[in-house]
Amino acid sequence: MATTNRALRVVGEGPSGRGPTTLVDSCVLFDLVLDDPAWGQWSATALAAAADEGPLVINPVVYAEVSVGFDSVEVLDSVLPAADYLREELPYAAGFLAGKAFLRYRRSGGAKTSPLPDFYIGAHAAVSGHRLLTRDKARYATYFPTITLIAP
Repeated sequence: MATTNRALRVVGEGPSGRGPTTLVDSCVLFDLVLDDPAWGQWSATALAAAADEGPLVINPVVYAEVSVGFDSVEVLDSVLPAADYLREELPYAAGFLAGKAFLRYRRSGGAKTSPLPDFYIGAHAAVSGHRLLTRDKARYATYFPTITLIAP
């Protein structure tokens, strides 16, 4: 994955402290970091719209997934500035919900042997009342039907 020093700043007013909070899935951030030809424009537009409505949020799972393409914490932090992306810890209730969603996944024939990052991200959105900005609508809608998805 190519690294970038370009901050993933949003067009608009940024976190206002008002309006709905939006947890940003790593796939959306990857689209911007990699300037994805298929999804980059959609992700940029959706991210800016979400930021205009309220604060953007990331958690340690999203941060870890995006970090793969960066050489240092300092560079990653310059790309995902804390002023633009509120950082929240993963609530324990989200860990519990992620485990239950993973159990449903396994019982329905899922092959993975440990919970996927998407389960932690979806559970965090669910227990915290965040909307979720993602391109992975099917998995989140299946395992976390109560969250509001911003998805294509």
